[in-house]
Amino acid sequence: MENTNSVLFNNLCDNQQVRLNVGQIFNVVPATHVGLAWDRIEGMILGLAVGDALGNETEGIAPAERIRSFGEIRDYHPRRSLGGLKIGLPSDDTQLAAWTLEHLNIHGSLVPDQLAEVFVSRRLFGAGSTIRQFIENMGSGVSWFQAGPVSAGNGALMRIAPVLIPYLREPSPSLWVDTALAAMITHNDTASIASCLAFVAVLWDVLGMNVSPESGWWAKRFIEVVQDVEDISTYKLASRLNSSYMWRFSEFLEYAVRVARENDLTTAQAESLTGSGAYLLETVPTVLSILERHGHDPEEAIIRAVNDAYDNDTIGAIVGAAVGALHGAERLPKRWKTGLTGRTGPSDDGRLFDLLEDARSRFGSREIAQFG
Repeated sequence: MENTNSVLFNNLCDNQQVRLNVGQIFNVVPATHVGLAWDRIEGMILGLAVGDALGNETEGIAPAERIRSFGEIRDYHPRRSLGGLKIGLPSDDTQLAAWTLEHLNIHGSLVPDQLAEVFVSRRLFGAGSTIRQFIENMGSGVSWFQAGPVSAGNGALMRIAPVLIPYLREPSPSLWVDTALAAMITHNDTASIASCLAFVAVLWDVLGMNVSPESGWWAKRFIEVVQDVEDISTYKLASRLNSSYMWRFSEFLEYAVRVARENDLTTAQAESLTGSGAYLLETVPTVLSILERHGHDPEEAIIRAVNDAYDNDTIGAIVGAAVGALHGAERLPKRWKTGLTGRTGPSDDGRLFDLLEDARSRFGSREIAQFG
């Protein structure tokens, strides 16, 4: 399947159907992670699900208004119908990531047309406008590689993490091909595909770390990948900066990170400058700001994401995947893990945990990687 996807990707690029520059990363063999414990992979997926579940009840509320209405969110929303029980329920962020993991468990690697069919054949909780347009396009008979709108929304970035799992045993440059193809299914835009490639590179790197990186590393690594693969597209800001200037994606990320760093801005202060909605020019600076300041502390990083961001379930999911991969599931608070339903649909409690166990059986047992 790796060769098939590489041929497919090259053909799509030759026909200018992928909004991307094929940069140097596509020639890079990811480093082998010797001695990697499976707890780090569980941390990546559970961190994603926890961040999503903590945020999805208060998504789309300005941070200042949210704190006035709910106080600081540190646990799941209590369910009146369940006697005030605090349980973590998924949005489409967890669903799409879980279905991607299920797909990889079944096929062993990415089969993009079949993953696209999975996305359109199941009930989604609160899908965004770009995902809805993708589903409509697929329903009208458009091919999967033409169905993804040109959108710099964060709907591909939130679900991309599982794509790296099949490559843990045998790292290959095909990881980057699969990442790009998986991203373009729903969001065929240079900022989206570049963000997915950059985030997978970040996740891969932190899986190989035994200590937290210096704060400046997160943004540096993310931006260097974006610079390598972005095309010449430019974007107008939708944030409080109200700039009429058209920015290259990497150019704006560098600017936003520099302003936050030079002024020692908290996450909330940085968010007030850039915004923190579902637009990648808002999502990514917010994620990087949180990881720069709190990446060493998984609980605080996720708490800041779900309290200090407008699109807090998705930003919580992205931050959760990053700190979960770095620190492992054991470092995630027990109350969050035990309260997580593990649903991927309306009534399949525990399904996410089953998918992780299936993934461990399929991808986690190889002597060279010494998985625990």
